[in-house]
Amino acid sequence: MKAWRKRAPGPGLWCCDVPRPPAPGPGEVLVRVEAAGICGSDLHIEDWSGGYEFITPAMPVTLGHELAGRIAESGDPALPPGTPVVVIPSVTCGICAACQGGDPDRCIDRRGIGMTRDGGFAPFLLAPARNCLVLPPGFDPAIAALTEPLVIGARAVSVGGVGPGDRVLVLGPGAIGQAIALMAREAGAAAITVAGRDDSPRFGVLRRLGFDRLREVGDQGLAHLAAEGRFDVVFEAVGMPTLVAEALPLLRREGVLVIAGIHPRPAEIPLNTVVREQLQLRGTNRGRLADWRRTLDFVLRQGEALAPMVTHRLPLRDAPAGFAATRRRQATKVVLLPEPGDE
Repeated sequence: MKAWRKRAPGPGLWCCDVPRPPAPGPGEVLVRVEAAGICGSDLHIEDWSGGYEFITPAMPVTLGHELAGRIAESGDPALPPGTPVVVIPSVTCGICAACQGGDPDRCIDRRGIGMTRDGGFAPFLLAPARNCLVLPPGFDPAIAALTEPLVIGARAVSVGGVGPGDRVLVLGPGAIGQAIALMAREAGAAAITVAGRDDSPRFGVLRRLGFDRLREVGDQGLAHLAAEGRFDVVFEAVGMPTLVAEALPLLRREGVLVIAGIHPRPAEIPLNTVVREQLQLRGTNRGRLADWRRTLDFVLRQGEALAPMVTHRLPLRDAPAGFAATRRRQATKVVLLPEPGDE
């Protein structure tokens, strides 16, 4: 079958002929991939711009960690063939002390589908049955594949402690920024501002999602946003180290800056501002299992209301065009759709 793989450290992504995964063993399932989203992480891995060196030992590896599909073969009677599912990409080991103690979120030997084990930029994927959440019949798999980035947004909002009445600023209108805005609104934030630079297509998506406080920062940076008042929580979802220092003065006293982007180099932070204003810096990354379940509930409730996020649906063979559209910021979410000819 065809698969888009990272073969070695350095720039590049390759379409390869690889064997179809083996039949699933007990507790495993073979998923026929119906939709796989391109993530900013995939762009970083293709560019090899820093932050993903940890995947090197797994190469060659098939990318793709935002995915939905249908059970093709099953080693778990609870998931018979034909069941539509969304796949949680974080695979826990099941044997470490945390897993054995009932706390898999703290697994010390997890593997990431699409990063350190083969992912969904291919027609088939072998996954643990426990990583599959069942979808209703007929639910759009491209919208279901949004669950993973929305989980990242949900986790970020939880880390930031966003609650009713909060004033929130999201830096970056891409898929993760949009996910954060959506989940901040779900948490009851009173005002959500999203800032970007030369991002009119993605601002258009945000308008269709119901957001109107959209700010173009241009060459002037973030300082002018202070005229709108201080924010309770600011989210950095761009991955630009310089934005960390620029964002701190926008926070109210004791405000929270949540770092969600992956940065290619260290950031310089004005620590005296952090100390005197009693600010908090918090990092956020993958979601917890509970985040997945509540986010999937959100996705199922919202349904077609989330469709504006899926700006491109392309055949798997056209992955390079999808990567290019995402890199040019013409797309929010490109979803790749495997076809019979890819098998």
